[in-house]
Amino acid sequence: MQTSKLHLPPLPYAKDALEPLIGAETLEYHYEGHHRGYLVKLEQAIKGTPHAGQALEEIISTSEGSIFNNAAQVWNHTFYWRCMRPGGGGMPPRELCTALETAFGSFDGFRRRFLAVALAGFGSGYVWLQRGRDGQLVLRFAANAETPLREGIAPLLTADLWEHAYYLDYRNEREEYVEAFLDHLVNWEFVHENWRRDMADMPPTQPGEELTGV
Repeated sequence: MQTSKLHLPPLPYAKDALEPLIGAETLEYHYEGHHRGYLVKLEQAIKGTPHAGQALEEIISTSEGSIFNNAAQVWNHTFYWRCMRPGGGGMPPRELCTALETAFGSFDGFRRRFLAVALAGFGSGYVWLQRGRDGQLVLRFAANAETPLREGIAPLLTADLWEHAYYLDYRNEREEYVEAFLDHLVNWEFVHENWRRDMADMPPTQPGEELTGV
């Protein structure tokens, strides 16, 4: 009998650690309600199917419909939590900053483009910083549960743009939320580690994996 390889990694910080930018009530609903809920639905959906016993990434790459949606949302959320930290934001490490400057003209150009992509995306989804198949850093909006993993592309950074990620704190002001994310929440050490691993043709840092020195 196959057993599930799925689990819900703990948040990498206390639920009130991102206040006042993201409140404890938001994280309670977002993590315990939405994130955990996706995992529960996924476990129920894969019972008795070929996906039972598969790793999360394998389920994402081989499933469709509600199984894919729930699996991708479990992975996307875990990755998103790692993209933030208390006292985050500011400037990335120098070599990553240079790469962003090369791709977007300047670090401020990256920030403006990230914000523009996040605001232009219609409905729910994520904005992803990723390395394209040509090796270039790109920003893209992915609707609903879509994830770069589906394309075999290593993500570096994401911001959750579903309203449940920010509505209690910012109401309908997505721009204010994304600005707070970029300026005060991004865990640049995590992003840098993903970038270095991708540069070395290694898999991206897995959700929940501890980073040395972080």
